[in-house]
Amino acid sequence: MEYDKIKTLTNKELHGALRDERLQLQKLKFGHAVSQIENPRKIRYSRRLIAKYLTEINSRKKQ
Repeated sequence: MEYDKIKTLTNKELHGALRDERLQLQKLKFGHAVSQIENPRKIRYSRRLIAKYLTEINSRKKQ
């Protein structure tokens, strides 16, 4: 997801997306530990997306 789209989300949507993405990352890590997943770069993408969500949440708290 682009950072411009993340900025347009409401606080409730942002926290919901963060929760969903963390669950997705947990599933990806578990799947990768059990057997090889088809695209391991999904783990990196998911971590970076979580970081983008957290960055936006923290910048809103400071304002």
